[in-house]
Amino acid sequence: MARPYRSVLYIPAANARAMEKAQGLPADAIIFDLEDAVSPGEKSAARDALKVALTGDYGPRARIVRINALDSAWGEDDARLCAGLDGYADAVLIPKVDSAADLDKVAALIPDTPLWAMMETPLGMLNAAGIAAHPRLAGMVMGTNDLAKELNSRFRADRLPMQAGLGLCLLAAKAHGKLIVDGVFNAFRDEDGLRAECEQGRDMGFDGKTLIHPAQLAIANECFAPTEAEVDLARRQIDAFEQASAEGRGVAVVDGKIVENLHVETARTTLDRAQAIAAMAG
Repeated sequence: MARPYRSVLYIPAANARAMEKAQGLPADAIIFDLEDAVSPGEKSAARDALKVALTGDYGPRARIVRINALDSAWGEDDARLCAGLDGYADAVLIPKVDSAADLDKVAALIPDTPLWAMMETPLGMLNAAGIAAHPRLAGMVMGTNDLAKELNSRFRADRLPMQAGLGLCLLAAKAHGKLIVDGVFNAFRDEDGLRAECEQGRDMGFDGKTLIHPAQLAIANECFAPTEAEVDLARRQIDAFEQASAEGRGVAVVDGKIVENLHVETARTTLDRAQAIAAMAG
C-alpha cells in the first residue's frame, strides 16, 4: 500500500514553532526547507533547529528535507547534515536539478536516503527523462515559480505557459514509476483558484500538490483523494469483471460502459489509494 502524497507542505527549517506545529497538521508530507525559505544569515541555525525537530513525532507524514544547491555556500553542509540523519528523513529534495549528474553529486554525499528532484529549470524540463531514470530518485517536485521566472512567462489560471514543462515531467515520472507532485499555488487565500489548480493537476496525473500554507491542506487532500462515487464504481467494475471472467468472458459492462482488464487495474489502484488515505487518517 503506497503512502499518499496528496498534500506536501513547505515549512521553513528556521521556524522551530512551525516545525513543531506541523506534527499535528493533516499533511501527507512535509518539506523542511533549508533553501528558499531560509535567509543566508539563518542557514546554520536552521540546520541545528531541523536536526532537533526531526526527532519529533510526525506520525505517518513523510519527512522531506530540501537542501541548498551543492554549488552554493551552504549545500555541502546541508548534505552532510542529511547524511547523518539516519532514518529521521524519508527523502532529500535537491533544488534546480538540470540533469542526472546533479543527482550523482548529492548521491555521493548522502549514500542511503532516497532523493527527490526539484524540476524548475528549462534544462531540467528537457532532461526530465534522464533525471527520472536515476536509480536513487524516488520523486519529483514541480517548481513552477522558478520555472515561470526562467521562462519569463505570465500567470494564467489555465497555466498554459507551464503545460510543456508539466507534461514532460509527468511523462518522465510515469515512465519510470516515480512520484511527482505539482507546484505551489501562491494565492493561499484564494480557495476557488486553489481548487481549480488542484483539480487540473489531479486530472493531468500528479500524485499531489505542494503547498505554502496550512489553510491549503483540506482542499488538496480532498481533490487528490478518490471520491465516494469513484470508490463505488471501482468496486463494481472489479466485481463485474470477476464475474464475467468466471463465465468465460473477457469484458464486462458497468453503467453502460465496457470494462476490460486495464479498467480493473485502474480500479484496484483507486481502492489501494483510498485504503492508504484511510490508514493515514487513522
